[in-house]
Parts: sequence; structure tokens; C-alpha cells
Amino acid sequence: MCDVLASVLTAERIHRIDAVLDMRLASVVTVCEDTYDPHNAAAAIRTSEAFGLQELHVIESAERFSATKSVTRGAHKWIDLVRDDTATSAVAALRARGFRTYATVPGATALDVEDVPVDGPIAVLFGNEHAGLSKEAVAACDGAVSVRMYGMTESFNLSVTVGLAMSRLATRRRAVLGAAGDLDLERRTRLRAKWFALRVRAVEGVMERLVAARLASK
Repeated sequence: MCDVLASVLTAERIHRIDAVLDMRLASVVTVCEDTYDPHNAAAAIRTSEAFGLQELHVIESAERFSATKSVTRGAHKWIDLVRDDTATSAVAALRARGFRTYATVPGATALDVEDVPVDGPIAVLFGNEHAGLSKEAVAACDGAVSVRMYGMTESFNLSVTVGLAMSRLATRRRAVLGAAGDLDLERRTRLRAKWFALRVRAVEGVMERLVAARLASK
């Protein structure tokens, strides 16, 4: 697919896709539980994608995750959205892939975001706008993490918390890796084909014409 579509994409677009893929992190994952505000949901997507994270997991035990596309500004097209019905099953699936999981909670007992181990894959769970994380989600995780605060305010907005926490964890993870990204070759190849297709209007018709032209020329 990439070989065929490369003929209708500019060199600049291909270079941009390859550069972003080189910086993509598969080993740092944002997880949101029961986010009901579409603007916050969209901000979580846009922020995670902007930091080069490839996955956003959503737990929908009580609320359907729905994002305002005018806020994502297209970011939803470039990130993998993984849905789950319960916190327990979401955490179990991540742990089976080698991820450590951390619940975001306020309080002195939680690790500061600067102290969370990032020597392996890490996923961080964020609760909804009013209730925070469920007891089930907190109990399922390997530990708890907080974002340090210095004022009288007791909590950040959900999208702000995602931004502050995932920015630092992504930066620290890249430092440990000694590289900007960590996609394996198979996943990178599949994403490259998908992203090429996203850059071409009416891609199915274009593919049919290009393939037919190639076959006719043989």
C-alpha cells in the first residue's frame, strides 16, 4: 500500500509521516475512566497524540467515551483508541503486555510523577471530572501517582492532569530508551500504511486505479 500510494503523496508528507513514526511511543499509555465531558475527552486525545503516544485506552463502565472532534482537530485519526468495559479487565490486558499501571490520586502516599519508574512500559489511569478514579481502578493498579501542587486548589482539570503527567513520563521514558520512539517494525509498517491512506482522499478508488494501471503496464 505504501509503495502504491507514495506516487500520489508529496515528498514532504511522506517525510512528515516517517518523522512522526520515528518519535512514536508505544510503551507509555494514557487510560481514562468514565470521562463524560466530550471536551475533556477530546483534550485527552489531542494531548496524548501531541506527546507522541500511540494509544489511548478508555474504560466505559458507567460513561460512554465521546470526544468533540472540533477539539481533537484531527488528532483522533492518528492515535489508537482502545475501549474496555471495566477497570479490572483494562488493567489486566495492559499488565499482560508488560505494562506497570498507576492510578492518579491526590495525597502524600502516591509517588510523584517524577519518581515513577519508567524503565519499562507504563500506563497511567485518570478518573472522571468529579468522582476521580473508581475504587476498582485504584485497587487494580500496581501503584498510585500524583502531580505535585503548590496552591490552595485541590485538583487539576482532567485534561491538565493528563498533560502534566504524560508530558513528564513520556520525556523520562524517552531518556531511558535513548530514543524518541519505540515502535517495533511490524507496528510501524502497519501504521505507515494506515497513515498514508489517511492522507489520500477517496483512497479506495485511488488504490484501485493505481493498482490497475500497474497491472496493465506489466
